[in-house]
Amino acid sequence: MRPTKVIVHLDNIADNVRLIISRLTPVTQLMAVVKANGYGHGAVAVAKTVLTAGAVWLGVAMAEEGVALREAGITAPILILGQSWEGQIAQAIEHNIDLTVFDMATFDQIAREAARLRKEAWVHIKIDTGMGRVGMPISEWNDEWWHRLNHTPMVKWRGLMTHFAESDAEDSTFTRRQLQNFLDMIESIRRRGSLPSLIHAANSCATLKYPGTHFNLVRVGIALYGGIDDPELKPGLSWESRVVYLKDVPEGMSIGYGRTYRTVEAMKIAAVPVGYADGYRRQWSNLASVIIEGHCYPVVGRISMDQISVGLPLSAPVRVGDRVTLLGSDGTCTIRATDLAELAQTISYEILTGIGSRVVREWV
Repeated sequence: MRPTKVIVHLDNIADNVRLIISRLTPVTQLMAVVKANGYGHGAVAVAKTVLTAGAVWLGVAMAEEGVALREAGITAPILILGQSWEGQIAQAIEHNIDLTVFDMATFDQIAREAARLRKEAWVHIKIDTGMGRVGMPISEWNDEWWHRLNHTPMVKWRGLMTHFAESDAEDSTFTRRQLQNFLDMIESIRRRGSLPSLIHAANSCATLKYPGTHFNLVRVGIALYGGIDDPELKPGLSWESRVVYLKDVPEGMSIGYGRTYRTVEAMKIAAVPVGYADGYRRQWSNLASVIIEGHCYPVVGRISMDQISVGLPLSAPVRVGDRVTLLGSDGTCTIRATDLAELAQTISYEILTGIGSRVVREWV
């Protein structure tokens, strides 16, 4: 078997869930977001872990993800966080999966499908308080919405939600403005009648930084997997491979495509079977490091589709078969998802979800 693999640390994810819950009030439930195959960690295994650790809800991006969880025997409430399209609506209703709604056309389609299936559909209305992406503008809320939400047969209004644009920023001004917009919307609805049973706004960073955004449900994704800089959160996975080939090269030797690296002295080159087809990004060429048996060494030359080259001193006690840590800790060295993200000028979400499907996952 190819030695490149991801080890998913389910106990770390469970610890992160318990830590997050400890920061919530007893009336606030945790929705664990497991979209994109659990941010690359394996949606089914993660879902079972987080529910055992105390999460109540699961969040997915599309109906197909929710159906896969149902088919794995998971009965917990699930919310589709994005737009649903045609057949996806029927899938959601058939599998008791809640739908997010932000336009009248989708609401009407849900009502038609619920009537056709003779099965209740549960919806959450998403309000755009400043994200500027999907979400109903506050100005569009009117008596027609109120009437349909409260008087459409087979459609039940379960939630009111919004999403923060920059809760991870040091400056909280815009987040507080969005929160106030949402509070104003809540008050406007309250004046018309009753609110739905669930009010939710907080993503990972808002959950950890702004208790006033918690309401009675928070939607936590990247924090479950330790993908943000919080010293109390643990990494959800490590990524490793093995040295499969070693050779000595002289000073002045070029390494890899484009000859972008030349040795400045005689050294060893270790070949490791991982590349950009696995999600080990080409942008990290001549920038990233790996850990071999507790010591950090640089990636040299361009990263190829299927392999990387690592530069070692001639005296390095490295042998074929030694473990190579691409992401994780070994000895005193640590490589975090946020470290790799910084090298590629992106975010840890993209690093974790970008680890390819041909990389075997092991859950421990």
